[in-house]
Amino acid sequence: MNEKTYRIDDAPLNKFHIKITALTFGSNFSDGYALGIIGMALSLLSPQMHLSPLWNGLIGSSALIGLFFGSLLLGGLSDKIGRQKIFLSNFVIITVASALQFFINDPVTLFILRILIGIALGGDYAVGSTLLAEFAPRKYRGILLSSLNVLWTVGYVLSNVVGYYLGKMGPDSWRWMLVSAVVPAVIVLVMRIGTPESPRWLVKMGRQEEAREIVRKYIGPYAVMEETTSQDAATKYGFKDLFNKHLWKRTAFGGLFYLCQVVPYFAIYTFLPTILEKLGFEETFTVDMLLNLFLLVGSIAGLWCTEKLSRRGFTIYTFIILTISLFILSLIPAGSHAFAIMVFAIFTFVMAAASNLTIVYPAELFPTEIRGTGVGVVTAISRIGSAIGTFLLPISVSSFGMTTSMISMSVILFIGTVVSIVWAPETKALGLNEASDPNLDVDMIINGEGKSVEIGR
Repeated sequence: MNEKTYRIDDAPLNKFHIKITALTFGSNFSDGYALGIIGMALSLLSPQMHLSPLWNGLIGSSALIGLFFGSLLLGGLSDKIGRQKIFLSNFVIITVASALQFFINDPVTLFILRILIGIALGGDYAVGSTLLAEFAPRKYRGILLSSLNVLWTVGYVLSNVVGYYLGKMGPDSWRWMLVSAVVPAVIVLVMRIGTPESPRWLVKMGRQEEAREIVRKYIGPYAVMEETTSQDAATKYGFKDLFNKHLWKRTAFGGLFYLCQVVPYFAIYTFLPTILEKLGFEETFTVDMLLNLFLLVGSIAGLWCTEKLSRRGFTIYTFIILTISLFILSLIPAGSHAFAIMVFAIFTFVMAAASNLTIVYPAELFPTEIRGTGVGVVTAISRIGSAIGTFLLPISVSSFGMTTSMISMSVILFIGTVVSIVWAPETKALGLNEASDPNLDVDMIINGEGKSVEIGR
């Protein structure tokens, strides 16, 4: 490289980086909105259709079940046919399925439609964060990826506000709640038209000239790719290689850390009004909105933490705080409102901040050839766990009580703490190819001058 050229990992932040981040917001905002609005809709839909706890759990977890299949299948498919095609088509499915929810009259049809929405969202989780990571400069990768979680939280909080006001429209207002998801889906769909393919993926497919043209057009005339300039033969990976001796720890860590964090998150916040009632709150909407505020503020604070703290340290210490606070919350007697709100607020704030890591970490764990597959697999693991947890929570509360249910979720967080202490790699200071190099693992970092230095295990 001459004096003018620079690697795309070291490119200055430009308008395209902001645009591709904004386009990737779609799945995160829509996922947060879908999870929040179904919780609001179920409070009206359930008595109207006389739903059992089983159907409440199935419908509440339906999008998460779809997310499992979508992230697993479409993430892998993106490594074969490219990121851009799936990035665009996902929101065609989301738009159509969201609109059809207005016309349902039975829980089976709603369950199927929400699984379809989840499949598309799951594919977008795997492909969107992968595409963004492959364009983002190293210096800004963490904050750009973690900002996606802020939009998830905005979608979730907004769904609660929309659901509250639409709930005043009468017994069929749940239909308007569910169909309201069409509005952001259509906006994202239109904006995504013309999104370029990932140049890193193009290089791995042997399409170097297309990759160079995209880099010049969108990153800068003097930007180059290390894959393009080195001409080294890239290591080829397949699905089974996620579990080989080099990558299995990263696959296991990614899946378990993600699962242990989101199982309590989705289960608790899908059924938050019910949980607040069980804790003795008579007027739940005010407390719900207060906790939503802590979710939003926490996710924004998480941007700063992702930028300033190490990936490993941020992961471990947030798991410790979450485990302790949820365990304490499970033991608080009904009626201790002030103390319960304080502990719940701490849990909510830290959970929202830590959730930024679920977007940032997975994309940094795997090589380009298998990044979509790897992100898809760890997302799938997290979502099937979340689906099971969300499905079981109303049944568990009904059968065993709130205390036992909350303690079981604090045990899940404790498992996440142990997994992170044992396996979490440090990837923050590395370029994307270096961060995802399984041979570096936690033994190498890049210092401020870009030189490799060894560190102890």
